[in-house]
Amino acid sequence: MAIHYHCRHCGVKIGSLDKMAVHSESLGFHKLTDEERQEMISYELTGDIKIKSICEDCQEGLDKNPDYHQYDFIIH
Repeated sequence: MAIHYHCRHCGVKIGSLDKMAVHSESLGFHKLTDEERQEMISYELTGDIKIKSICEDCQEGLDKNPDYHQYDFIIH
């Protein structure tokens, strides 16, 4: 099982964890609401977990242009 992080805005792969046993508390999943978990975490048929996060470039774009928060995707 691997955990893959992708940017929710541009789709770029941020990184992966290939550890076999990871507790959700160590990743901070326990701090998410049920709605946030459903939006951010998906489980692949291979057993891998895909996490939607935000890359540094998109975060910088949002910081500079707060009106971009209304869009699901940002092209940079």
